[in-house]
Amino acid sequence: MVLSTVNINDKTVAYEQLIHDFKSLLKKNNLKFTIQREVILGTLYSSNEHLTPESLHHLIKEKYPDLKTGIATVYRTLSLLEESAMVTSLSFGAQGKKYELGAKHHHDHLICTECGEITEFVDEQIEERQHKIADSLGFLMSDHSMQIYGICKKCQNKSINN
Repeated sequence: MVLSTVNINDKTVAYEQLIHDFKSLLKKNNLKFTIQREVILGTLYSSNEHLTPESLHHLIKEKYPDLKTGIATVYRTLSLLEESAMVTSLSFGAQGKKYELGAKHHHDHLICTECGEITEFVDEQIEERQHKIADSLGFLMSDHSMQIYGICKKCQNKSINN
């Protein structure tokens, strides 16, 4: 079962290249390419959400009920994908991590501390300012991540109405 392409935010990413990179990663780590691992990668890459290992496992069980994929396989595969930067994660402390596609265009996150909702945004002025700051300090920036924590509009409205 090889998927040909995966649609991500109206951009079609060549799934063959992702599979090729994944197979190379597995080979480098002396691991086998299995249908379970492919399904984990495909499900994660086709999702527009930030997924916990548990929610990813649940999606796989719903979509592929006959495929035996254990939660431990999901955790190990996510860890390997994260180490290789194929996926990225947002940490929620004791609540764990949520994972997303690492190959998306750069974006930042607003994270609600009440409900855990994650809103992605892009602001070119912020991006430009970060580069200027790094340059002015003689710092060669290779990557960055911005996460803004607060309370989303829905949770604010719930507080007002209670």
